[in-house]
Amino acid sequence: MAKRPATKTSSKSASAPKTSARKSAPKTIDSPAPPETNSSGTQRVAAVTFSEILGQDRALDTLRASIRSKRIHHAWIFHGPNGVGKLTAALAFAAAILDPTTGTSLTGDIEPDPDSPVQSLLRAGTHPDLHVITKELARFSADRKTRDAKLITIPKDVIETHLITPAYLAPSVRNDAPIGKVFIVDEAELLDRSPTNAPTQNALLKTIEEPPERTAFILVTSAEDLLLPTIRSRCQRVAFRPLDADAMRTWLKTHADIAERLSPKDQQWAFAFADGSPGVLDLALKTGILGSSGSPGWVATLDPSLSALERGTFDPALGPVMAKLADEWAEAWVKSHDNASKEAANRAAADWMLRLLATRFRTLLRGSVRDPIIAERAAGAIELLRTAERRLDANLQGVFVFDALAADLAAHFAGALVSP
Repeated sequence: MAKRPATKTSSKSASAPKTSARKSAPKTIDSPAPPETNSSGTQRVAAVTFSEILGQDRALDTLRASIRSKRIHHAWIFHGPNGVGKLTAALAFAAAILDPTTGTSLTGDIEPDPDSPVQSLLRAGTHPDLHVITKELARFSADRKTRDAKLITIPKDVIETHLITPAYLAPSVRNDAPIGKVFIVDEAELLDRSPTNAPTQNALLKTIEEPPERTAFILVTSAEDLLLPTIRSRCQRVAFRPLDADAMRTWLKTHADIAERLSPKDQQWAFAFADGSPGVLDLALKTGILGSSGSPGWVATLDPSLSALERGTFDPALGPVMAKLADEWAEAWVKSHDNASKEAANRAAADWMLRLLATRFRTLLRGSVRDPIIAERAAGAIELLRTAERRLDANLQGVFVFDALAADLAAHFAGALVSP
C-alpha cells in the first residue's frame, strides 16, 4: 500500500520512496548509486551493463532488440514499482546507445567497450550528452521562487532548462553512435498533471512530437497513469516487474552490508515487506523501518501491541506509537533532504506504516488457510487499512488516522467491528 522513496538491482554496485506503493512515498535508490545532481544535469554513474541487472530479463530483451535493430525509438517509458531497477536500466541503455563501440560481446550480450572514451566520460560524470532530469535540479534554477520551492514536483523551469533547450543543440561528443543525446526524466510522475492545465507535460509533449535527430528521451516512472495519454501514446513502454525470490536472494548476496543485518527470520519478513523491490528493502533498513543494530525499528517496536491486538487485547498506546514513529521518520527525511516537503514526507511515512501493517496481515492471512476465523479477521484488517488510506486521502492528520485505525482493528479482532 505504501509507495515510493529507488535501489540497486545491479549485482555489483551498492547504494539509497513504493512496492505496491503509493505515489507519495519517498523515493528509494535505483542502482547503481543515485546520480549526483549538479547544475549542468550531467551525472556521475557507476559502470553498469545489462548483464549486471537482476530479474528484468523481459525488459532488457526489449532494449537489446532495439539496439540490435539499429532503429532506436526516440521516446521511452520505463514503468514499474520503485526500487526494481528502472533507473539502473535507463542508465545502462543510455551508456550503450551513446557509445559507437556497443556490440555483441563474447557472452552474447550487448555491451560497450568498458575502456572506450564514452564510458570514461560517463564514469567521470563529464559526458555532456547524458542528462538525468530530477526534481533536485530546481536548486540550481535562475528563478528564486523555483529554487526555494519544496521538492514535490519537477518544475517547468527544470524541464525547459535541462531538457527542452539542450535537446535542440548539437551533440557535444561527435561519433558514430546511433544516439547523440539522452535525456532521462526520473520520477516522471512528478511532472504536473491536470485535466485542464499541464504546462510542463505539454511542453515535453511538443518536444517528443518533434524530436531532434539522434536524441532519445526516457521517462522513468512508478505511476505511469499520471503521464498524459498523449505522451504515453508516443513512447515505447517497457515494463519492469518486482524481482522474484531467487533474484532477491542473489541481490542480497552481493550486498553484504545489508545481509549481515538480517537474520534468516528477519530476511523472510523483510522480503515480504519489500515485495520484490531491492530499493524498498534498502530504504527500510537505512531509515529504521526494519530496524538495525542498536535500533529496534518499527517492526520490533510495534510487535508486542500488534500481537496482543491479534489475540483480542487492545493496547491504547498503539495509535499514538504508530503516529510517533511516522512523524519521527518524516522529520528525519526532511532533515536529510534539502527542500523536502514535510507534508509529502508525512504522507510517505504514513504510507510506509500502512505497508508494514499490510505485510503483517497478509502474512497472517497466508498462514491461516486452515483457520477460516483467523483468515477472515486478517482479510478484514487489510480492508481497514484501505479505510485508513482513504482518511489520509481526505487530508485527515496522521495522529487521528492511526488512533481511529487502532480502535477499528481492536474492535475487529475482538469480533465486534465498528463502522468506520
